[in-house]
Amino acid sequence: MNTASASPNESPLATPGHPPSRRVIDAPTRALHWLLAFSFTGAYLSAESERWHLLHVTLGYTGLGLVLARLAWGLVGPKRVRLSGWFSKLRGLPQQLLAWPQGKGNLLASYQGLNTLAVVAILLAALTAALSGVGLEQAWWGNRWEDALEELHELLGNASLGLVLAHLALIAGVSLLRRHNHAGPMLSGRSPGKGPDLVKQNMSPLALLLVAVVMGFWWWQWQDAPSKLSDRPGISARHQSSHDDDD
Repeated sequence: MNTASASPNESPLATPGHPPSRRVIDAPTRALHWLLAFSFTGAYLSAESERWHLLHVTLGYTGLGLVLARLAWGLVGPKRVRLSGWFSKLRGLPQQLLAWPQGKGNLLASYQGLNTLAVVAILLAALTAALSGVGLEQAWWGNRWEDALEELHELLGNASLGLVLAHLALIAGVSLLRRHNHAGPMLSGRSPGKGPDLVKQNMSPLALLLVAVVMGFWWWQWQDAPSKLSDRPGISARHQSSHDDDD
């Protein structure tokens, strides 16, 4: 594991060619964030395509695992990314919102509270969307509730997209107002400025392990694709119909 110095002058980036910065987000958190973003985007874009159904299912399972992993990381990860920090920001949000009409609102604190609310909502929506998708795929309730569950799954997917767009709008808006790139730390893990690192260890090996596990799951799904496709009656019937037409 990489251990960061508390002194910005000892940081690798605190050189004459680079302005001082400090680590604010660890590598596993960033890996979970971007893997989930990729999985959700791919699952949403492939949702209406029968041809890409297996991709949709694979990315849905991946998203479910990543959300659960992020919640678990919120219990054991660095203090900066723990669920207790989220609850603290959410508790202070009503007070911040009520302070604005009195001219006492704080832009950064309000943004942190609203963005935390958006992140929590995204995770909950993604979790329920993934679970409803699993229910459809595994036919938990047979055909009785299939239509209702499918509509719920689609509704949750669209709700997740709306929350993601709200999340992005918040980041873009506060970045413009404060003239500071609030998306940058989720890419580099670091934020410009002097002072000690808020996250002492980057934990890159754990982030690489997360990526490797996800890639391994995708590879396994790809290798098992023919058998999964043959198990889908709708696809098998269409393939057989197409074969009969050719004959």
